[in-house]
Amino acid sequence: MKKIAPSILSADFSRLDKEVRAVERAGADLIHVDVMDGHFVPNITIGPLVVTGLKKLTSLPLDVHLMIEEPGRYIEAFAQAGATWITIHAEVCRQLRPMIRRIRQLNVRPGVALNPATPLRRLYPVLEEIDLVLLMSVNPGFGGQAFIPAVLKKVEQLREMIDRNNYSLEIEVDGGIKLENIGGVSRAGGDIFVLGTGIFKTANYRETIRRLKREVL
Repeated sequence: MKKIAPSILSADFSRLDKEVRAVERAGADLIHVDVMDGHFVPNITIGPLVVTGLKKLTSLPLDVHLMIEEPGRYIEAFAQAGATWITIHAEVCRQLRPMIRRIRQLNVRPGVALNPATPLRRLYPVLEEIDLVLLMSVNPGFGGQAFIPAVLKKVEQLREMIDRNNYSLEIEVDGGIKLENIGGVSRAGGDIFVLGTGIFKTANYRETIRRLKREVL
């Protein structure tokens, strides 16, 4: 089943509880949580305490995306906070397998993210061990950027590889997704679609998510 994942990075943090409950009522499938450290990316966002709070607000799975230089220092804290998925970046992990196994030992679903310029071959040794590949379709660090069209080919290549080898994992795509392009990302092979401004900057979350889901059927 295709899934819509609102990214709280674009929500109104002065009323975060209401925003999260609103997208849950509107039909969101999970909540995407962007964690940035000011080093791997130039922005700084949130930590485990916010994830702990989110866990109390919603029954939706929490999809925690660690855009940080030293994910190994924080995996346990985010697992204890209530993360359903923890996704780490291949660009900062020379040895992905031990980190992936550590995440799974904490009863959390492991994922690996790739920036637009990082080749798929970086994932080849671990594709059988992860539940999620997050393909960034913008350069990470800030919301509201335009989708990079070249990433569509990457989605297609990964989908073909997954299907050919019967890997049990999902493709998540994050960055610049909106109503006008989500259908193409879905046809290329995407399973989970992360939207920030594409949901939280619209007037009617329920109608927006309804239209998005219609595009990915």
